[in-house]
Amino acid sequence: MTTDVRILGIDPGLRRTGWGLITARGTKLSYLACGVVTSDGDLPLALRLRELHEGLTRVLTTHAPDEVSVEETFVNKDAQATLKLGHARAVALLVPALAGLPVAEYAANLVKKTVAGNGHAEKVQIQAMVKFLLPKAEFKLADAADALAIAITHASHRGAIALDRRHAVAAGSGPGAARIAAALARLDR
Repeated sequence: MTTDVRILGIDPGLRRTGWGLITARGTKLSYLACGVVTSDGDLPLALRLRELHEGLTRVLTTHAPDEVSVEETFVNKDAQATLKLGHARAVALLVPALAGLPVAEYAANLVKKTVAGNGHAEKVQIQAMVKFLLPKAEFKLADAADALAIAITHASHRGAIALDRRHAVAAGSGPGAARIAAALARLDR
């Protein structure tokens, strides 16, 4: 018997971090919720990161996902922008890790290829395919649609590849260790 797995996708950004929650039961996907966590651009970097941390913590507390997937950093020519995105991405990885959840990471091209069939698909194509795959999905911003696409990618790839066990807490070494061990055991079935 296949059980429901609640997957949270996170599209990291310093200004807006998108999140999307789906349920996967075998190959059947269902939309649960999505949104955006924002930070105030007038605040110093440390306080902006704190806002993202608090926002993502609320999302995890409210929606209780089983697994989390995060988009890998896209490196561009602006080193400062890439560094700031890296900070936001670190928060997106840290919050679920502190909650004891397994975290998978996916390259942007793989997300686009998985959802739209083209690794260089445009945002409009991604949004259309997310809406097609999750007809009940309601998103107002592209960041939330991107996060749902990341969750869909994880649902598609989670059975084919094991989560990177280097990121898992060793058994018995933290409050979330039992939860991680249980999630990894489900993947091995």
